[in-house]
Amino acid sequence: MGLFRRRRQATVPSHDRAADRGDLDHLENFIRSRRGVEAYIEPRTTVTETTVILIADDGEWTRRRIDGPDGARRFAYRMGIPVYDVRLMGYPQRMRDFNERRKRRPERS
Repeated sequence: MGLFRRRRQATVPSHDRAADRGDLDHLENFIRSRRGVEAYIEPRTTVTETTVILIADDGEWTRRRIDGPDGARRFAYRMGIPVYDVRLMGYPQRMRDFNERRKRRPERS
């Protein structure tokens, strides 16, 4: 009858993928080609794995998957850049200003 059996937890398959070498290469290239880059760790959500967003001193940014918060910290340490938790610090104003400038830019044909 199974009245006292535990119900199995339904495992939801992830539609996301883990970080790969291409992600790390992109992040490293961004750091090498921009000035004043800082890393911000974004937490895992129900849709995506942990990501790191890199923000340059002019507000330009890029986001890629990373192997968890500890992986993001190790990556930032190895690259010699500061790392912050976005849940504690929020996003810097320069990123919002950069996004606003991009929105106002006329469309290119």
